[in-house]
Amino acid sequence: MDSVPTKKKSQATAVTAEPPAAPDRRSELLGTAAEVFAEQGYNATTVRKIADHAGMLAGSLYYHFDSKESMLEEILRTFLDELWDGYDAVLGAGLGPRETLEALVTESFREIDRHRAAVAIYQKESKQLVAQERFAFLAESQRRFEKAWLSTLERGVAERVFRADLDVRLTYRFVRDTVWVAASWYRPGGQHSPEEIARQYLSMVLDGIAVREQP
Repeated sequence: MDSVPTKKKSQATAVTAEPPAAPDRRSELLGTAAEVFAEQGYNATTVRKIADHAGMLAGSLYYHFDSKESMLEEILRTFLDELWDGYDAVLGAGLGPRETLEALVTESFREIDRHRAAVAIYQKESKQLVAQERFAFLAESQRRFEKAWLSTLERGVAERVFRADLDVRLTYRFVRDTVWVAASWYRPGGQHSPEEIARQYLSMVLDGIAVREQP
Protein backbone atom coordinates (compact mmCIF):
# COMPACT_ATOMS: atom_id res chain seq x y z
CA MET A 1 0.00 0.00 0.00
CA ASP A 2 1.43 3.35 -1.00
CA SER A 3 2.11 5.76 1.81
CA VAL A 4 0.26 9.05 1.86
CA PRO A 5 2.67 11.96 1.26
CA THR A 6 3.00 14.23 4.27
CA LYS A 7 2.35 17.93 3.83
CA LYS A 8 5.16 20.32 4.30
CA LYS A 9 5.33 21.81 7.75
CA SER A 10 4.69 25.31 6.48
CA GLN A 11 1.42 24.11 4.94
CA ALA A 12 0.28 21.98 7.86
CA THR A 13 0.89 24.49 10.63
CA ALA A 14 -2.12 26.70 11.27
CA VAL A 15 -1.48 30.38 11.64
CA THR A 16 -2.62 31.39 15.09
CA ALA A 17 -1.38 34.94 15.28
CA GLU A 18 -3.88 37.67 14.55
CA PRO A 19 -3.06 40.07 11.72
CA PRO A 20 -1.87 43.54 12.63
CA ALA A 21 -4.66 45.81 13.79
CA ALA A 22 -6.36 47.85 11.11
CA PRO A 23 -6.03 51.61 11.69
CA ASP A 24 -9.62 51.94 12.94
CA ARG A 25 -9.28 48.97 15.28
CA ARG A 26 -5.93 50.24 16.57
CA SER A 27 -7.43 53.65 17.30
CA GLU A 28 -10.38 51.97 19.00
CA LEU A 29 -8.08 49.93 21.25
CA LEU A 30 -6.00 53.00 22.12
CA GLY A 31 -9.18 54.90 22.94
CA THR A 32 -10.25 52.13 25.29
CA ALA A 33 -6.82 52.03 26.91
CA ALA A 34 -6.84 55.81 27.37
CA GLU A 35 -10.19 55.68 29.18
CA VAL A 36 -8.96 52.92 31.50
CA PHE A 37 -5.67 54.73 32.23
CA ALA A 38 -7.57 57.96 32.94
CA GLU A 39 -10.11 56.30 35.22
CA GLN A 40 -7.95 53.83 37.14
CA GLY A 41 -4.47 55.37 36.93
CA TYR A 42 -1.46 54.11 35.03
CA ASN A 43 0.07 51.96 37.79
CA ALA A 44 -3.23 50.28 38.63
CA THR A 45 -4.02 49.47 35.00
CA THR A 46 -2.98 46.11 33.60
CA VAL A 47 -3.09 44.76 30.06
CA ARG A 48 -5.80 42.36 31.24
CA LYS A 49 -7.99 45.25 32.42
CA ILE A 50 -7.61 47.00 29.09
CA ALA A 51 -8.41 43.78 27.23
CA ASP A 52 -11.49 43.20 29.40
CA HIS A 53 -12.81 46.67 28.54
CA ALA A 54 -12.06 46.04 24.86
CA GLY A 55 -13.91 42.71 24.97
CA MET A 56 -10.93 40.57 24.04
CA LEU A 57 -8.39 38.24 25.63
CA ALA A 58 -5.23 39.76 27.08
CA GLY A 59 -3.14 37.57 24.80
CA SER A 60 -4.93 38.95 21.77
CA LEU A 61 -4.10 42.51 22.81
CA TYR A 62 -0.40 41.61 22.71
CA TYR A 63 -0.74 40.95 18.99
CA HIS A 64 -1.34 44.69 18.57
CA PHE A 65 0.82 46.25 21.31
CA ASP A 66 3.84 44.82 23.09
CA SER A 67 3.09 46.43 26.47
CA LYS A 68 0.92 48.91 28.29
CA GLU A 69 3.88 51.31 28.15
CA SER A 70 3.78 51.33 24.36
CA MET A 71 0.04 52.02 24.43
CA LEU A 72 0.46 54.92 26.83
CA GLU A 73 3.33 56.36 24.81
CA GLU A 74 1.28 56.31 21.61
CA ILE A 75 -1.71 57.86 23.37
CA LEU A 76 0.35 60.76 24.73
CA ARG A 77 2.40 61.30 21.57
CA THR A 78 -0.74 61.44 19.44
CA PHE A 79 -2.31 64.01 21.76
CA LEU A 80 0.82 66.18 21.94
CA ASP A 81 1.54 65.99 18.21
CA GLU A 82 -1.96 67.27 17.45
CA LEU A 83 -1.71 69.90 20.18
CA TRP A 84 1.52 71.27 18.73
CA ASP A 85 0.20 71.21 15.19
CA GLY A 86 -2.53 73.56 16.41
CA TYR A 87 -0.30 75.67 18.63
CA ASP A 88 2.38 76.10 15.96
CA ALA A 89 -0.25 77.25 13.48
CA VAL A 90 -1.46 79.86 16.00
CA LEU A 91 2.04 81.04 16.93
CA GLY A 92 3.03 81.34 13.30
CA ALA A 93 -0.05 83.28 12.23
CA GLY A 94 1.32 86.73 13.14
CA LEU A 95 -1.56 87.56 15.47
CA GLY A 96 -1.47 90.20 18.18
CA PRO A 97 -0.88 89.03 21.77
CA ARG A 98 -4.55 89.09 22.80
CA GLU A 99 -5.63 87.26 19.64
CA THR A 100 -2.81 84.75 20.14
CA LEU A 101 -3.91 84.06 23.70
CA GLU A 102 -7.52 83.66 22.58
CA ALA A 103 -6.52 81.26 19.82
CA LEU A 104 -4.30 79.20 22.15
CA VAL A 105 -7.13 78.86 24.67
CA THR A 106 -9.57 77.86 21.93
CA GLU A 107 -7.14 75.29 20.52
CA SER A 108 -6.62 73.89 24.04
CA PHE A 109 -10.36 73.30 24.51
CA ARG A 110 -10.51 71.66 21.09
CA GLU A 111 -7.77 69.27 22.14
CA ILE A 112 -9.68 68.45 25.32
CA ASP A 113 -12.66 67.66 23.11
CA ARG A 114 -10.56 65.39 20.86
CA HIS A 115 -8.37 63.79 23.53
CA ARG A 116 -10.13 64.20 26.88
CA ALA A 117 -8.77 60.96 28.37
CA ALA A 118 -5.22 61.65 27.17
CA VAL A 119 -5.34 65.12 28.74
CA ALA A 120 -6.53 63.61 32.02
CA ILE A 121 -3.66 61.10 31.93
CA TYR A 122 -1.18 63.86 31.16
CA GLN A 123 -2.46 65.91 34.09
CA LYS A 124 -2.30 63.03 36.57
CA GLU A 125 0.74 61.05 35.44
CA SER A 126 3.26 63.36 33.74
CA LYS A 127 5.28 64.17 36.87
CA GLN A 128 5.87 60.46 37.46
CA LEU A 129 6.38 59.55 33.81
CA VAL A 130 9.01 62.18 32.91
CA ALA A 131 11.51 60.35 35.10
CA GLN A 132 11.44 57.48 32.60
CA GLU A 133 13.61 57.82 29.50
CA ARG A 134 10.77 56.56 27.32
CA PHE A 135 8.64 59.53 28.31
CA ALA A 136 11.33 62.21 28.22
CA PHE A 137 9.38 63.88 25.39
CA LEU A 138 6.86 65.04 28.00
CA ALA A 139 9.43 67.34 29.64
CA GLU A 140 10.37 68.87 26.30
CA SER A 141 6.70 69.52 25.53
CA GLN A 142 6.24 71.14 28.93
CA ARG A 143 9.16 73.52 28.24
CA ARG A 144 7.75 74.46 24.84
CA PHE A 145 4.31 74.96 26.35
CA GLU A 146 5.58 77.30 29.06
CA LYS A 147 7.65 79.31 26.59
CA ALA A 148 4.71 79.75 24.20
CA TRP A 149 2.38 81.06 26.89
CA LEU A 150 4.89 83.22 28.75
CA SER A 151 6.16 84.85 25.57
CA THR A 152 2.58 85.68 24.54
CA LEU A 153 1.83 87.27 27.91
CA GLU A 154 5.14 89.14 27.98
CA ARG A 155 4.52 90.49 24.48
CA GLY A 156 1.07 91.63 25.57
CA VAL A 157 2.54 93.59 28.48
CA ALA A 158 5.28 95.08 26.31
CA GLU A 159 2.75 96.19 23.70
CA ARG A 160 0.40 97.56 26.39
CA VAL A 161 -2.35 95.14 25.45
CA PHE A 162 -2.20 93.61 28.94
CA ARG A 163 -1.74 95.52 32.20
CA ALA A 164 1.76 96.68 33.08
CA ASP A 165 1.44 95.25 36.60
CA LEU A 166 0.50 91.79 35.34
CA ASP A 167 2.48 88.97 36.94
CA VAL A 168 2.97 86.96 33.77
CA ARG A 169 4.16 83.77 35.45
CA LEU A 170 1.27 83.74 37.92
CA THR A 171 -1.14 84.46 35.06
CA TYR A 172 0.37 81.64 33.01
CA ARG A 173 -0.10 79.17 35.86
CA PHE A 174 -3.67 80.30 36.43
CA VAL A 175 -4.63 80.03 32.76
CA ARG A 176 -2.82 76.71 32.32
CA ASP A 177 -4.47 75.07 35.29
CA THR A 178 -7.96 76.46 34.81
CA VAL A 179 -8.05 75.48 31.13
CA TRP A 180 -6.72 71.93 31.37
CA VAL A 181 -8.68 70.98 34.50
CA ALA A 182 -11.70 71.00 32.19
CA ALA A 183 -10.69 67.48 31.16
CA SER A 184 -12.04 66.30 34.53
CA TRP A 185 -15.60 67.41 33.74
CA TYR A 186 -15.90 67.98 30.01
CA ARG A 187 -17.66 65.35 27.92
CA PRO A 188 -17.57 65.43 24.11
CA GLY A 189 -20.98 65.95 22.54
CA GLY A 190 -22.29 67.82 25.56
CA GLN A 191 -24.36 70.98 25.70
CA HIS A 192 -21.48 73.31 24.80
CA SER A 193 -18.96 73.06 21.98
CA PRO A 194 -15.26 73.56 22.80
CA GLU A 195 -15.40 76.89 20.95
CA GLU A 196 -18.32 78.09 23.09
CA ILE A 197 -16.56 77.02 26.29
CA ALA A 198 -13.44 78.89 25.14
CA ARG A 199 -15.51 82.01 24.40
CA GLN A 200 -17.13 81.98 27.84
CA TYR A 201 -13.79 81.30 29.53
CA LEU A 202 -12.02 84.12 27.68
CA SER A 203 -14.85 86.50 28.48
CA MET A 204 -14.38 85.81 32.20
CA VAL A 205 -10.58 85.96 32.13
CA LEU A 206 -10.15 88.97 29.88
CA ASP A 207 -13.25 91.01 30.68
CA GLY A 208 -14.31 89.82 34.13
CA ILE A 209 -17.73 88.74 35.35
CA ALA A 210 -18.90 91.89 37.15
CA VAL A 211 -21.27 94.28 35.41
CA ARG A 212 -19.47 97.48 34.53
CA GLU A 213 -21.12 100.75 35.37
CA GLN A 214 -21.77 103.03 32.44
CA PRO A 215 -19.79 106.29 32.59
